[in-house]
Amino acid sequence: MNVIDVSGLTKRFGNRTVVDNIGLRVREREIVGFLGPNGSGKTTTIRMLCGLLVPDAAAGSCLGFDVLRDAEHIRLQTGYMTQKFSFYEDLTIRENLDFVARLYGLRPRRLKVEETLERIGLVDRRDQLAGSLSGGWKQRLALAACVMHEPKLLLLDEPTAGVDPQARREFWDSIHALSDSGVTVLVSTHYMDEAERCHRIVYIMDGVILADGTIAELLADAGLHTFTVQGPDVTRLRPRLERQPGVEQVAPFGDTLHVTGTDRAALLAAIEPLRADGSWTWTEGETSLEDLFIHLAALHRRGAADAR
Repeated sequence: MNVIDVSGLTKRFGNRTVVDNIGLRVREREIVGFLGPNGSGKTTTIRMLCGLLVPDAAAGSCLGFDVLRDAEHIRLQTGYMTQKFSFYEDLTIRENLDFVARLYGLRPRRLKVEETLERIGLVDRRDQLAGSLSGGWKQRLALAACVMHEPKLLLLDEPTAGVDPQARREFWDSIHALSDSGVTVLVSTHYMDEAERCHRIVYIMDGVILADGTIAELLADAGLHTFTVQGPDVTRLRPRLERQPGVEQVAPFGDTLHVTGTDRAALLAAIEPLRADGSWTWTEGETSLEDLFIHLAALHRRGAADAR
């Protein structure tokens, strides 16, 4: 069953098309990573899906409700976590959750608040002012507020930006627990390790979806081949490699370079003189998600330039 099933989703601001006729399907209990550079249309798409922004055009449903006509019904069954912390910093965690419970008309209200504090691991901090919380604990409060009305769909907009690795891991453990309990999740992120924890990836750029599938499917469809090179002063190879036919990307990763191309034979021919030198260690390895997304972005820009 598709919890989100929309096509032709479009939004313009003045003469600028921010989301351009996209289609999106998310199955029940699925965690879908929504990736793309800043300004790609992720936040606008999420806001249209949860009924906060009216599309200029769309067809289909979210949670079984029409995306154009039933925004209020969608909002009541959706949890939306914004990029920016948006709760009252001069109220305690419990007071903030009590306020949210009043907005949703939850009954019995106090019991709902206590259950949510327990569920998200906030019991010991219930009386702490929200403004005194670290980024990770603010994130937990925001998630608690999103799930206390027991939504069927969570829409999370870069929820872990600026949060330390331990807090990010704990957050994702919570997300998977929610998915196991039947909640569907669409989450935007810039972190590749978070993308790898999703069941499926959707990559958007300039309001257009460039890729949609599991990581294995996307890497297979891209047809990329990657060699890593390691050795003394390896970064000085980068300008030389970038000039070689068959080399489409050269990216530094710590003390190595990733050298990537779609034509394996041409790529091998390009790097062969350097491999024969013996000064560096070359290994054919797996293409990373970052390599893939840089490749997709380059193809998209090339296509846009050709269209002009």
